[in-house]
Amino acid sequence: MTVHALEAARRLAPRLAARAADHDRDGSFPVDDFADLREAGLFGLMVPRELGGLGATFAEYAAVATELARGNGATALVFNMHASVTGALGAVTEELAEALGVPDEALAARDRLLRAAAEGAWYAVAMSERGAGARLSQLSTVYEAAEGGWHLKGSKTFCSGAGHPDGYLVAARSATDQSVVSQFLVPAGEGIAVEPTWDSLGMRATSSHDLHLDVTVPADRLLGGVEGLALVVAQLMPHWLVASYAAVYVGVARASIDAAAEHLNARNLAGLPAVRARLGRADAAVAAAELVVAEAARRVDEAPGDAETNRWVWRAKLLAGTTAADVAASMLEAAGTSATRRGHPLERLYRDARCGSLHPATSDVCADWLGIAALGGDPDRDGATPRW
Repeated sequence: MTVHALEAARRLAPRLAARAADHDRDGSFPVDDFADLREAGLFGLMVPRELGGLGATFAEYAAVATELARGNGATALVFNMHASVTGALGAVTEELAEALGVPDEALAARDRLLRAAAEGAWYAVAMSERGAGARLSQLSTVYEAAEGGWHLKGSKTFCSGAGHPDGYLVAARSATDQSVVSQFLVPAGEGIAVEPTWDSLGMRATSSHDLHLDVTVPADRLLGGVEGLALVVAQLMPHWLVASYAAVYVGVARASIDAAAEHLNARNLAGLPAVRARLGRADAAVAAAELVVAEAARRVDEAPGDAETNRWVWRAKLLAGTTAADVAASMLEAAGTSATRRGHPLERLYRDARCGSLHPATSDVCADWLGIAALGGDPDRDGATPRW
């Protein structure tokens, strides 16, 4: 990736920030933000160069996501979903494809989806369900073979960007074998209904509504061309299911410090030692989280799926989520009561930051995973409930 993408993210961040309050207040989707992302070519961030994209590494994605989140965390969060889809698809090397049994026609279909992204298409993720969360092994959405393709039926929740993308990555369970979970790239349109259910504490502009599917898709929309790859990919690429959120919340935490500094300087409160100490501690905490995210990303690029890499992936998600919540709360206290009014940037950032620990894997799940690893167990298999 050239410096173009990071420069574009830094250039766009003030625009995203200028629109953030209105979208947060109304719970409306930031359509103009996504027009800007498309114009900047960022939908092709994770698409290999040979397919027309920027060919970014995971570390480069993390840097871009952090900058976008300093503008609007909600926009960065939805962008993360698209990057997760394209990043996972683009990471399937010839060697991995052969090991997984991916046929040539499935690779050709994958390339078509990635080329479309490089040309401006973007994809959302429809994985979570009511009662199951993001655990792939617990899904109730089912699929079965149909004439010319596959029929999917079920409902999803927390589908960020619902109603706006060109397609949805849908995880579903085989109707004939409940142990088989597959993923499909379902085109937007007929057979998909959006139910407006998203009216949340934070990240209000993500339009993470419910999605109802009763749709037939062509055969080549089964990702990988082989049934049952969803759980395998979750084990091989936990960075896209876990750590990609981390960069977003590091950006939200940093934005909280920026907003607090602006507020305090404008009100001549920067001379208070207690206030300065809060900002100093916050700066150190965010810098530490940034370093952990950067180290996790570096290891993902050098040794994806390695046991030690995965430990850093889970550390990154845990620290980013808890740090964002702690820092935003402290910055709100430093700024005082006036910053709690609706419409103040710190009030919005406080609510957005609080969501970081709740995204899968939640902070409690991350901590449990790391605890089992520290005890010498297998954190992907040991425990009361399956991770995915």
